Amino acid sequence: MSQQERIRLLGTPVGREVRLAEFGDDIDPLQREQLHAYGLSVPHKLKVLQQHPLTVVLCDHVEIAIEHAVAQHLWVESAA
Repeated sequence: MSQQERIRLLGTPVGREVRLAEFGDDIDPLQREQLHAYGLSVPHKLKVLQQHPLTVVLCDHVEIAIEHAVAQHLWVESAA
């Protein structure tokens, strides 16, 4: 994945380290606020720990489980 290439968090392979690039326009504002409260904000680094049954990421030493309906609206890019 190139530095500028953005993919959905939902499609990011397990084990990949990425940086949160943006929240999609279709994400519910309340969900966006909840994610911010958990520490998910642009440009935080994340490590994808699992994709099934939920997307689980590591963010600042905290594991966060995200429903697929939400993860599909989060865009990430290479953390390198």
